[in-house]
Amino acid sequence: MQTASCAVGKCGDAFEAREKIQHLPIDLLLIDINMPVLSGIELLKTLKNLPLVVFTTTYREFATDAFDLAACDYLLNPFSIERFIVTIDRVLEKLTPTTNTIPKIPAGIQSNHLILRTESRINKLNYDQIVYLEASRNNTKVIASSEHLISSAPLSSIEARVPAELFFRVHRSIIINISKVTRLHSNRIILGKFEVPLGGNYRIKFLKLSGL
Repeated sequence: MQTASCAVGKCGDAFEAREKIQHLPIDLLLIDINMPVLSGIELLKTLKNLPLVVFTTTYREFATDAFDLAACDYLLNPFSIERFIVTIDRVLEKLTPTTNTIPKIPAGIQSNHLILRTESRINKLNYDQIVYLEASRNNTKVIASSEHLISSAPLSSIEARVPAELFFRVHRSIIINISKVTRLHSNRIILGKFEVPLGGNYRIKFLKLSGL
């Protein structure tokens, strides 16, 4: 077994960071939105192979864009040491996939539920209870058949924990339970009494998957 070494470095601008990311084995990138030359979002869009990314910034409005680029977390300044520890725990989970990665779950086999932590409790929801998930800044709205929850986990994190054959992203900030679709009206998906937008980039794949 090889012993990994730990090193920390910093860069003065986006181009210097891009050069190091392309030529050095980097596990985690802590990045701001507002940087010289290129923004943090623009920098990530130029990279093919991303390390794990955590944004540390004062800009709330870019959280959805960050998670669309598979950011591990989005920390709003000022953040507490407790919040930073939670982020590092998430990073460590992703860096140890042999013990923490949750595989796709075939229908009817293994687990059929999702464990979600909210501000005051831990919730166990069967997949069949979940109608859709929606990114809400650094959190995720969970719209269930009987209740609405706000999870502290980002949408991308929850997406990695649910079976891809049942949950499908139809918008950059929305993932739906395919089994809950009742009809499609123009660019709106009807999920019983709920309605969500269908993003243009997801339309063709959604139509094939849903059989509509």
